[in-house]
Amino acid sequence: MLFSSPTADSSNAPLPDGAPLPPIEVHDLTVAYGRKPVLWDIDLEFNEGELVGVVGPNGAGKSTLIKAMLDLVPSASGWVRIYGEPYAARRKQVGYVPQRESVDWDFPVNARDVVLMGMYGRLGWFRRPSRKDHHTADECLEKVEMSAYGDRQISQLSGGQQQRVFLARALAQDARIYVMDEPFAGVDAATEASIVRVLRDLRAEGKTVVAVHHDLQTVEEYFDSLVLLNLRVVANGPTSEVFTRDNLLATYGGRLTILDRAAEAVRRGGGPRIDRP
Repeated sequence: MLFSSPTADSSNAPLPDGAPLPPIEVHDLTVAYGRKPVLWDIDLEFNEGELVGVVGPNGAGKSTLIKAMLDLVPSASGWVRIYGEPYAARRKQVGYVPQRESVDWDFPVNARDVVLMGMYGRLGWFRRPSRKDHHTADECLEKVEMSAYGDRQISQLSGGQQQRVFLARALAQDARIYVMDEPFAGVDAATEASIVRVLRDLRAEGKTVVAVHHDLQTVEEYFDSLVLLNLRVVANGPTSEVFTRDNLLATYGGRLTILDRAAEAVRRGGGPRIDRP
């Protein structure tokens, strides 16, 4: 199966004191594979209308955190709440963009079909999309600059084009929260710029985006808030406060020296981007 689709909905009820509920709360979350903890005692709360980056070294548990928030992997303890309720009660309000590697790109559908699947939570699996639904799908493809590829089989698209189509599928859900697992991984510069524009548009609409990210060079430019993660939460909060050398050293350890050298090489006009430490 290419992917699952949301099926339920609920309103964003306020807290008893009238304050709005946070879009995502994570409390005392621990996830283990076998006897090995992958996430340990995670406590987080995200603000409405922010772009949030989840950053850390390989194996730090970033993708596991995303999947645990969406009930895609079981937790050993703790809980996650979406607007104060379990994910199952709020899944229609969450759009998910998985890693490209986790998708069967040989599934026999075109780009427009993929986007239409983002609406199945509202339509149901057995109701045929209307002309209006097709129009909405085309609008979502236009937002990610993929209008010319609506009839193209997804297996015939480049990696960056496939990523844009999956983003368009998430947009078609018209969700309040967007959760993305490495949306910039393996894409070209034009695709990355296109995705960033869409994310900023979502923020301007008051929506919340949580994205796993690797490129430390673009963290300050892309994200309002950060979660620095390495099994535990090392630091989280506004990027201007959290993105410091001390916090990065605590997150990456000795690998930070390599990052510094790579960054200096880039500043001098040569060397690789700081990516996937």
